Amino acid sequence: MQQEIESEQQYLDLLYRRVEELRTEITDQLARARRSDADGPTDLLDRDAQVARLEERATMLDHAEHALCFGRLDRHDGTATYIGRMGLRSADLEPLLVDWRAPAAADFYTATARSGSDVVRRRHLRTRGRTVVGVNDELLDGSGSTAQSFVGEAALMEALTAERTGRMHEIVATLQAEQDDIIRSPADGVLVVQGGPGTGKTAVALHRTAYLLYTHTTIAERGVLVLGPSPAFLEYIQDVLPSLGETHAVLATVDSLVPGLQATRGEHAETAAVKALPLMAQVMAAAVQARQGAHSGEVTFTYQGDEYRITPAALTRLVRHAQQTDYPHNVARRTFRAELLDHIVELVLTREQQLYDSTDSGFEEELGRLDRALAKGEDHLPAKVEGAGTEVTGLAGRHEAPRLLRELTADAAVSGVLEDLWPHLSPEELLEELLSDGDRLAEAAGHLLDEHQQAALARPPRQGWTSGDIPLLDELAELLGEDEADQDAAAQARREAGVRYAQRVLAASGNAGAVSAEELADRFTERDGRPLAERAAADRSWAYGHVIVDEAQELSAMQWRMVLRRVPSGSMTVVGDVHQTAAVAGTTSWDTLAAEHDHRRWHRRELTISYRTPAPIMAAALPVLHALDPSASTPTCARTEGDHPWLRTTHGDLADQVRTAVGAERDAGGTFAVIAPHERLVEIAMAVEQAVPGASFGSEVDTTAPCVVLTPQQAKGLEFDRVLVVDPGTILAGRRGHSRLYVAMTRPTRELGLLVDGEVPAELAHLA
Repeated sequence: MQQEIESEQQYLDLLYRRVEELRTEITDQLARARRSDADGPTDLLDRDAQVARLEERATMLDHAEHALCFGRLDRHDGTATYIGRMGLRSADLEPLLVDWRAPAAADFYTATARSGSDVVRRRHLRTRGRTVVGVNDELLDGSGSTAQSFVGEAALMEALTAERTGRMHEIVATLQAEQDDIIRSPADGVLVVQGGPGTGKTAVALHRTAYLLYTHTTIAERGVLVLGPSPAFLEYIQDVLPSLGETHAVLATVDSLVPGLQATRGEHAETAAVKALPLMAQVMAAAVQARQGAHSGEVTFTYQGDEYRITPAALTRLVRHAQQTDYPHNVARRTFRAELLDHIVELVLTREQQLYDSTDSGFEEELGRLDRALAKGEDHLPAKVEGAGTEVTGLAGRHEAPRLLRELTADAAVSGVLEDLWPHLSPEELLEELLSDGDRLAEAAGHLLDEHQQAALARPPRQGWTSGDIPLLDELAELLGEDEADQDAAAQARREAGVRYAQRVLAASGNAGAVSAEELADRFTERDGRPLAERAAADRSWAYGHVIVDEAQELSAMQWRMVLRRVPSGSMTVVGDVHQTAAVAGTTSWDTLAAEHDHRRWHRRELTISYRTPAPIMAAALPVLHALDPSASTPTCARTEGDHPWLRTTHGDLADQVRTAVGAERDAGGTFAVIAPHERLVEIAMAVEQAVPGASFGSEVDTTAPCVVLTPQQAKGLEFDRVLVVDPGTILAGRRGHSRLYVAMTRPTRELGLLVDGEVPAELAHLA
């Protein structure tokens, strides 16, 4: 075996020599690019793009320090293929290392003695830094008795039993066949991956992200959106994709999908449940429509001292025509305003034509009287000539309609009428008015929500946004749109700023005659230099190439609407476990979810093996799962051995018992979490902090702290070496209590303890 290790060490040394050669080449290229004198300002853009590409390649090489090469495939013809986290070629372009995502690497994860592959041996290389510390072989030609339950079983078990660090790591070296099969699945449609605790759903989702970015150019051009359940979860997974060399992914929660908006407070569960209803999309649409030409009776306004009226019939016709454009509210507003102004111009012209006709008629009558009097002689002339009709100046003819339109547009009274009938709206102001004004809410929701539901939505103004508000604001943003005039003005302002900047660049470079400042500014605008992920995260309307949703069962109907509109192609990967649904309005059936969005193509796969959770811990949690769903399937545990969970009861001294239990674990090593019901979180956290100074809890919990205190909801998707569940009875008594306790009990990789305050729940009686 030592001879094999030495042989593999020689090859690993060869790979690292090539890495160093490439690193030197890239460093030299970067230095030359940065100090090069561009022939003209337009070349500056090309140079910056080149620097960005080289820096990205340099970053990828930096990640080669960990597990650069982790596998080897020996084939019938005597050739060997080395598998690693990136592809490498020699100076003369001979392949040295195959990227794990390449088709040529698939056999490393899927080959068996019966699969028909030409692989005769699969070797796992265990490395520490640049040193090979071990090799494990699997013979696949049927010549030996080395059949294993898992691919690279020794390497897998070593990874599973290693202490956690508070951060997730990539698992390219130990991916299993069922995981790899899902990772390499086609990108079309919505792929739903159901999996119990510890089956590797998150790892599969992240490695699928890296695979899709590597394999599909169209996805890489638009990036991938990765949605997680909480900020703590995003912090936990943030290192995985960079370690795989991928930067074109945006990590976010659903609450952070609308730039500039943030949920700053919680709300009652009943209110959250109403906001999550799919009917709320219709309520939002009705609220917008209620601000489009809504007026009882005639609309009156004064222009140049005269009163004018817009009839209900005319207003209805104008509103309906603007609505039939199917443009968002703020865009259709331009159509409505233009046609209403034309109508007002017509009203004014008609009024003045009537006045002119009346004046002209009076003038003709006076002339007739004069003619008749003159015919009779001067003695018969009237003593007084009426002035009616003698002054007709100031009346507008139809040829003056353009001038009149400009005057009406600038008139304050007319502008007020236009704004009242079809105002420019922002999502924030409209939702604020809707929820704080009972009459407006009843107008929009009266035929959709009952009085009890409307009362649940009502709130005072300026209270801050909640998680349930974000999908409503996103829905309104879609319905309202942006006024093109506002967009044009903003674009013009940006261009003017760009021209000023370009003028300074031209002056500094001495190339003022090579290109105009306007042309250079346009080229800067066309080529946004920000990284793709940064540009995508800042743009609410960005269309992603693919969307990954982790803990997808937690999303409400309105949140699903948010997510789906961000991927027009319909290319998504949805991972979760419907038995772990804790959100009030979350998904409890993938079939139901697919039926609600049947215009998308849905495919379903399942992960059946729990790698994280030892069998004794899974056995302890099963009664909770079966109380929730007696027909639920049980994941097969990769680790059959482990410490048995313990349970202790307390009677009024819970905080003291927590301090004692936590204190005993303080120096045990690895990661440690205390999971408690939301109602008692602060109380429990104070007790924990007394035993472990530096413990972390709250909305921005640090998963790398020596101990973290979490609610079951915060713990979703996370894992720890040891977990203490405090007051499981209160967790069970809450909404979705069985799901939440099931989540809490399946977070540990090694040890599970439970502190029960009072009577032991029936679901935990087997542990007492």
